[in-house]
Amino acid sequence: MSKKRGLSADEKKVRMLEIFHQTKDFFQLKELEKIAPKEKGITMQSVKEVVQSLVDDHLVDTEKIGTSIYFWSFPSKAKNSKKRKLNELQTEFEDINKKIKKAEENIALESIGREPSEERTQLLATLEELTKKENELKKELQKYRDCDPEYIATLKTETEDLKGAINRWTENIYILKSYMKNTFQVESEVINQNFEIPPDIDYIED
Repeated sequence: MSKKRGLSADEKKVRMLEIFHQTKDFFQLKELEKIAPKEKGITMQSVKEVVQSLVDDHLVDTEKIGTSIYFWSFPSKAKNSKKRKLNELQTEFEDINKKIKKAEENIALESIGREPSEERTQLLATLEELTKKENELKKELQKYRDCDPEYIATLKTETEDLKGAINRWTENIYILKSYMKNTFQVESEVINQNFEIPPDIDYIED
């Protein structure tokens, strides 16, 4: 024969409320400790905890009168408590909906001018072309390093100009990525994938 399952915390609270609602009376704790085990199968040791839980949930009222503490709850108490909770949840739901709507409006506003475009594609292509040219110039500079001082000086100037241009575009891309991450909570990898930004993009060092 299987062992009888004890009451759950929620079941105890329901049965304890039945005592109040069925009698519509006022009780001291010691009275409930006698009634609950006999009529509702709630152990005497757990009565105090169950009653306090109902008080915390605003389903049972309590008041100290003289030296005695009384507890009571009428059916309308539970109904009003549920109605109040429903109103709180509806208000919270409406606030969340307002925030979502506001966020969507901000996203739509901030997205203007940042859609994938031919200009963005061209900029990335230019960046890639400048990077390749800068690398070629570095190789050329190395090749003629010991040959022509004037040519070397010219190559150095062109290299620095190209490096500056590359780093400016790189900086612009980093700024745009940072703005999108902070504003729209988008991961860097997602931005790279959607805007075809190379994952290893970096500044050109000396």
